[in-house]
Amino acid sequence: MLASSHNQVLVVCSIIVAILASYTALNIASRVSSASGRSAVLWLVGGSFAMGFGIWSMHFIGMLAFRLPIALGYDVPLTLLSLLIAIASSALALYLVCQDKLPWGRLVSGGVLMGPYPFDPRR
Repeated sequence: MLASSHNQVLVVCSIIVAILASYTALNIASRVSSASGRSAVLWLVGGSFAMGFGIWSMHFIGMLAFRLPIALGYDVPLTLLSLLIAIASSALALYLVCQDKLPWGRLVSGGVLMGPYPFDPRR
């Protein structure tokens, strides 16, 4: 196994980005639920981008903090696809939490779709 380490400054930066993204997402969720019509849709779209970029940035900064004794690189199309997935997942999450009624079925399905998978496919 290769010896690895983390750049502590980047780890702290990732934590700060996560905190700011969480606060922004909660703030925008309250705006989406209090708005109606076109403004609600615009808040949902804007919130999806803000939350998606925040989640993606936090993870990407965390990956940049990881150091190995070998050269690493990133596949640009795959990296951009991961950003689009983060934005789409954020749109789904904001949509689900901003409904007037949140029945258990919708809550469970949203949790299953948004939650982390309990396995690591690389093993």
